[in-house]
Amino acid sequence: MPAPPRPRPSWPVRLAVVLSALASLVGLAGVAPADAAVYSSCTISRCADARSARQIWASKGYPTTAGWYSWPDGRYNYTGGRHYNREGQLPVNATYYEYDVYSRAQGAARDAYRIVVNRSTGAAWFSPNHYTDFYRL
Repeated sequence: MPAPPRPRPSWPVRLAVVLSALASLVGLAGVAPADAAVYSSCTISRCADARSARQIWASKGYPTTAGWYSWPDGRYNYTGGRHYNREGQLPVNATYYEYDVYSRAQGAARDAYRIVVNRSTGAAWFSPNHYTDFYRL
């Protein structure tokens, strides 16, 4: 005679397991890679694009609310709002905001190119690889 089927965990238990697994992954993602770096200037390719985007975001007053903003080329650009410096690469005890460099159709997927700005001091960094490296603009 076959064994009776095992009862399945309730949906709250299954949800808790999934959320726990996600929290573990997010925690790991917040650790800076061993080869992460902060550079005092930006001389790599795309720095000119980052500087141009920085000027446009500055003309918009560096918005702090995440969302899509109209861009001069008729498309849109996105700001993700507050950047929490989880990588620990930028100076501590500051509040940062993140802005995309390249415009796109509203709602399109974001790429890895970001500008991170300390609105209090105006200091800005370009990250061409989604917060692995930071180049001072």
